[in-house]
Amino acid sequence: MGNDLLYAKSYFERLPELGDLAPDAFKAFVAFDKKALEPGKLGGKLKELIAVAVAHVTGCPYCIDVHVKNVKKQEATKEEVSEAILVATALKAGSSIAHSVNALNTYDEKGDDALYKASYFSRLKELSNLHEGAFHAFVDFDQQSMKEGAISAKDKELIAVAVAHTTGCPYCIDVHTKGAKKQGASKEEVAEAIFVATALKAGSAIAHSVNALNAYDDE
Repeated sequence: MGNDLLYAKSYFERLPELGDLAPDAFKAFVAFDKKALEPGKLGGKLKELIAVAVAHVTGCPYCIDVHVKNVKKQEATKEEVSEAILVATALKAGSSIAHSVNALNTYDEKGDDALYKASYFSRLKELSNLHEGAFHAFVDFDQQSMKEGAISAKDKELIAVAVAHTTGCPYCIDVHTKGAKKQGASKEEVAEAIFVATALKAGSAIAHSVNALNAYDDE
């Protein structure tokens, strides 16, 4: 490995090379990404806050850099950025704790062939009996992260919907889509939040291509 530095802001400048190597697919992605992030039923600032949140779930340092700069241009405060990140943190952790109901089913050797049912989520409370301190500490963190603050409760639920589609947790998708609806979000707004998540999840893969180019050219 000739270059020990795996991530640097300057590496992102190689991204256009991918457009030369696979022009049709690259142009199609750029067009989709632009459409997904442009203002619609959701404003540009909220879409960028969603993008920041999702970027912290995908763990793409290039995406974090790009979208924090973008949302700052949209006049988002540091408090709003921080709250979006904490929603993402709660949802990423929440996807793990939500899947515990499947672990309980497996441990108890449940005979049902269905791996996911909405009714399984009712077993979550059993986790509080198995590790009460950690369970209640997580619940408190989750509630605090979703509480209205610099970002409204509705917008936090839309961020949560997007992040849930990034983690792929069916229970989280169910809970937070219903939560967004209760907060007054329209189906169109939910759909736009999902497309921002889709663009960022795909974008994290395309962003990492600069590392692939570096690795390919390393020898």
